[in-house]
Amino acid sequence: MSGNTASDAPAEARDGACGTEAALSESLPTAAVTDATVRLLKGFADQTRLRILCLLRDREVCVHDIVEALGMTQSAISHQLRVLRDARLVSHRREGRHVYYRLADDHVREMLENALTHGAEPESR
Repeated sequence: MSGNTASDAPAEARDGACGTEAALSESLPTAAVTDATVRLLKGFADQTRLRILCLLRDREVCVHDIVEALGMTQSAISHQLRVLRDARLVSHRREGRHVYYRLADDHVREMLENALTHGAEPESR
């Protein structure tokens, strides 16, 4: 007949490891930061967008060349590029009728490389 007291808890829970971080929630980022981070990570969370980021990994690329490389319509690519811009993963410049895209900065390149490296690792059990 257990009354759910602290003495009924497993030894690990009584060791003081749980409940000692009274201000744990203070270590959380603000809602604005988590919103921006979720938007950023959503940019990586699609095969087409990830492939576009890979094309931009080492160079600036014209939208027409992205369309050709991925074998998709310009409309579909433009939609994905808009998502990537909104996530602040890419930047662009216009030169006459052509628009060129590149990764936004070295942070994006590092995240992409880390994600690809981790994705290529064999599953551990």
